[in-house]
Amino acid sequence: MATTKFVRQLSLPVSAAEAFAWHERAGALERLLPPWEKARLVSRKGGIENGAEALLETSIGPVKLKWLARHHDYIAGKQFCDTQVTGPFASWEHQHLFNGSSENSCTLEDRIEYSLPGQPMSSLFGAGFVAKKLDRMFAFRHRQTRDDLAHHSHYQSQPRQTIAVTGASGMVGGALVPLLTTGGHQAIKLSRAGGKNAAKLAGNGLTGTWNDASGELILPTDQPIDTVVHLSGENIGGSRWSASVKQKIRDSRAVGTRRLCESLAKLRVKPKTLVCASAIGFYGDRGDELLDEQSTAGTGFLAEVCRDWESATAPAREAGIRVVNARFGVILSPTGGALAKMLPPFKMGGGGVVGSGKQFWSWVSLDEAAAALHHVIMTESLAGPVNIVSPQPITNRDFTKTLGSVLFRPTIFPLPGFVARVVLGEMANELLLASQRVVPSQLQQSGYEFRHTTLDTALHHMLGY
Repeated sequence: MATTKFVRQLSLPVSAAEAFAWHERAGALERLLPPWEKARLVSRKGGIENGAEALLETSIGPVKLKWLARHHDYIAGKQFCDTQVTGPFASWEHQHLFNGSSENSCTLEDRIEYSLPGQPMSSLFGAGFVAKKLDRMFAFRHRQTRDDLAHHSHYQSQPRQTIAVTGASGMVGGALVPLLTTGGHQAIKLSRAGGKNAAKLAGNGLTGTWNDASGELILPTDQPIDTVVHLSGENIGGSRWSASVKQKIRDSRAVGTRRLCESLAKLRVKPKTLVCASAIGFYGDRGDELLDEQSTAGTGFLAEVCRDWESATAPAREAGIRVVNARFGVILSPTGGALAKMLPPFKMGGGGVVGSGKQFWSWVSLDEAAAALHHVIMTESLAGPVNIVSPQPITNRDFTKTLGSVLFRPTIFPLPGFVARVVLGEMANELLLASQRVVPSQLQQSGYEFRHTTLDTALHHMLGY
């Protein structure tokens, strides 16, 4: 059977020992899965040591496939290998090699030897397709590995923490938890008591529950919690805003947060830090006014929700806990949120400007949002509101043009503002047509190093184009 070899190398700004340790830690595989592939880790047994296994679910078009990989030839600090037991290839073996004796540099080499099923026809018609997919995949993996290791190097002298995360099964939590664990932290994923995600999180690392009605925490360990990251809240874009939906959005944030903070304040050993999600909706519709953390609250439903949400953290602050209100911008990922909804029409050439196109969208990539949260956790000087946005807000017209360019698609089908209002109602005004030109002053002043300062860089990374 004919086999194909694929080799890629990456220079890293850390020692071989640290690069290897990153791959050994829980969460490394999740950090390396390209978001456009819609692959997910189903289960795992062990890490990367001999005999360890990982079961993935991936897709080829509409067909879902299981991929079971088994590890072998483990040499601490030097190499590990994985072989496909079952999966889409006829055979697959992947060597991960770490070379270098310097304390601040090394080389990671990925060597893959694989064969396609259905030869010889598959070699004639599928070889180019597979080679292109591997190129995209490993370009992403290597950027992600380099950026994560560089990010963690800024905090390597600080103690590792035990960090509890609500909303851990959501888009942001799903990116944050593996970033934390690959950095050496212990993460506890908290699900709502009786919630649908409790079973989903069970058996996948340390888990606990919190009761959003009472605020009670049930943790899997007696070890004190250093930080709580509170990301849980009703999806604001899940359905049209009826009165009942708006009440759920408000209560899931303001009421749930206050009860959690009251519970934290009563703990005998309190966490040092609470990072609570908020949003740039706090500022309301402000045209081209430049907004930072010192700017006043705006008007409108989301501004009211965010104001109440942030006020709900008062019991924790009054108990001496450092509280950070993370005001997220438009978080971009093909796995969920605004970008996931925009991609299908844009890929079909049906994208276009929304409304006038002059409104500012303050965006942030999902990986940036997770890294910024980690920076906030590790930077004790930060407290109060912190804008989690790119340093370069962009108008909707320029956003549309950039996304079309990255996808190689025209963007000639506008969505008039009145049509958006008819279809989405009040939600259109606040989520699509409102203008918020927000800058991350607190992140910049505290020395945070951004990964994705421009929209095209962020989109190329997360879409693989």
